[in-house]
Amino acid sequence: MTEIADILPELFALRRDIHAHPELGFREHRTAARIADELRKLGIDVHEGIGTTGLVGVLKGKREGVGSVGLRADMDALPIHEATNLPWASRTPGTFHGCGHDGHVAMLLGAARVLAADPDFAGTVNFIFQPAEEGQGGARVMIEEGLFDRFPCDRVYALHNWLGLPAGTISTRPGAIMGAADKFRITLTGKGGHAAIPQDSPDAILAAASLVQQLNTIVARDVPPYAAAVVSVTEIHGGHAHNVIPAEVMVGGTVRTFDPAVQDRIEDRIRAMIKGIEASFEVQGALVYDRYYPATINDPQAAADALEVAATVATAELAPEPAPTSEDFSFMLQKRPGAYIWLGQGTPDHPSPLHNPRYDFNDSVIETGIRLHVALARHWLG
Repeated sequence: MTEIADILPELFALRRDIHAHPELGFREHRTAARIADELRKLGIDVHEGIGTTGLVGVLKGKREGVGSVGLRADMDALPIHEATNLPWASRTPGTFHGCGHDGHVAMLLGAARVLAADPDFAGTVNFIFQPAEEGQGGARVMIEEGLFDRFPCDRVYALHNWLGLPAGTISTRPGAIMGAADKFRITLTGKGGHAAIPQDSPDAILAAASLVQQLNTIVARDVPPYAAAVVSVTEIHGGHAHNVIPAEVMVGGTVRTFDPAVQDRIEDRIRAMIKGIEASFEVQGALVYDRYYPATINDPQAAADALEVAATVATAELAPEPAPTSEDFSFMLQKRPGAYIWLGQGTPDHPSPLHNPRYDFNDSVIETGIRLHVALARHWLG
């Protein structure tokens, strides 16, 4: 039987190697090849090229059974320049594992080692290594290319490191755990003209200023107080000279929600506000509204099972509320019952938040992550 403590040094080295060679979404060729090689060494059946660079390792238990479970890890890095100055820092300028996906890969490969060494379970474990989680919908692409048709999963789980929890603490909740992510881009078009003669030119800048103020009233006045939502304007672009009223201004931002009805309500209000701006300022408004990630909704029983199992390997606690950040594991949970789980890695030595140039995955939680993956698989396939 493989002892987890014995394989940790190799997994630390593997994690840091992946960290030093980060790759953006749908370009994880080196990472995927490294994973495939590790899985093949374990005698696990490997299927590559699912969703461009995604891959699945299939391990069958030695006991009779038709059950199946999927365990997912994401592989992609972020377009951020790393500022950690660590020995294993990114060797690719402007690309950086600032969300811990390198650690997720190491934990799932560690679980594959443990389960392959002692496949005393009934059924199949599918190790899903997913590309392009960071805003590009790699999970959706894998599903569209037949992920669950080719590799059936009665349950599917994903584990993500979480700095808001003490290192090694495991947490999840039934229902919504991560928010839906929408993005909007509003173009306001006037006529353009001389800044000294504003009466002759509908002012797109003034229209944009009014629109930004109105957008920031949506959550306070159009979302029920028992619901949660975020509307953030994050971009305004327009103008190029002090004496020119620009013909066009762009306003962009994001919406985060947990309830599809609230999501619908906010989009409807944005569209209504644009119509009002058009009438008030004599400009033309065009909206591009993209619901790129749905809310991550855990199956209640799968979440309960995950907490029960987690309590056997570490401190486990019910998450009191969802997070407004988003996750494309949501697409997998729309197709199969399962749960998204947080693994705490917060310590005084790891204070930098996710997506921060000074972030680095806390290797001390890799063992807990391996134990949880293994326990989830054995529980479901017991």
